[in-house]
Amino acid sequence: MKLSPFRAARGTFCTCPPKYNLNVYKGRCAHGCLYCYSVKFPSFREGPPEPRKDLAERILVMARRTRPIMPVMVSDCTDPYQPLEAKLHLTRHCLKTLIEHGFPLLVVTKSDLVVRDAGILASGRVVVSMTITTLDAELARRLEPGAPSPSKRLKALERLSELGITTTARLDPVLPGLNDDPEGLRELVRAIAEAGAKQVTSSTFKPVRRTFSIIKEADEDLHELLRPAYSAPGARWIGGYLYLPAKLRHKIMSIVREMALAEGLEFAVCREGFPELNTTICDGTAYLRSRGLEKFLRP
Repeated sequence: MKLSPFRAARGTFCTCPPKYNLNVYKGRCAHGCLYCYSVKFPSFREGPPEPRKDLAERILVMARRTRPIMPVMVSDCTDPYQPLEAKLHLTRHCLKTLIEHGFPLLVVTKSDLVVRDAGILASGRVVVSMTITTLDAELARRLEPGAPSPSKRLKALERLSELGITTTARLDPVLPGLNDDPEGLRELVRAIAEAGAKQVTSSTFKPVRRTFSIIKEADEDLHELLRPAYSAPGARWIGGYLYLPAKLRHKIMSIVREMALAEGLEFAVCREGFPELNTTICDGTAYLRSRGLEKFLRP
């Protein structure tokens, strides 16, 4: 009956500072992203998305019993703004409760539904991070068939920023052969900056054991374009994830970094092992700094 600490897989280069994590929904995320790593975890592997049992009642007890006060990430496996959320308002209820009890929030989503809760988000210490992988609507439809379009996500970023809510963007994952074209990346980073985000956090695609079979079954052409890079010398399994060769990962991340800095954005990598590329903290907690939180929010 307490909030769960966020724990990354060992050896995966995670640089996140201490925080809690709350998945409001369980089951297979309705966005259906072909690259999703959550199929690694039994609670999020299959079945339709559904609310966590009794969370509407338990969140108040969890907020009261959890100490110390640290940021809460909402969430890391199943998007907190599932289509189901439009009806249930469970994420909205949890966010309101956590803010009322003094918890800073890191909201991570692909959905423009987050704008609905702008009034609640503006009342607390909140960073909203929107994941946008490409501006190519057709590629996005193939990779993320159930998620809102890239244009809707950018409009959501812009609206939240206009309302004074701190926003960042996750250009994540970068999939070699699919969304790594430099010109496409440059256009996306520019659009993110124009939407008012303060930061880009990026990472390369890191498939888990079932990912390639899922991609092949859904879209064989995408599979044929993507698979060769992960058979190259230097690709290796780390903590249950298949990493591209280090030199290639560093090259891709350096390109995105250069583009972000050119647009006046902060930049960080996620689980890449290249902390020297970071200008800020990967998960957005730099924007939650306040007295009493400093010890948790070191870069």
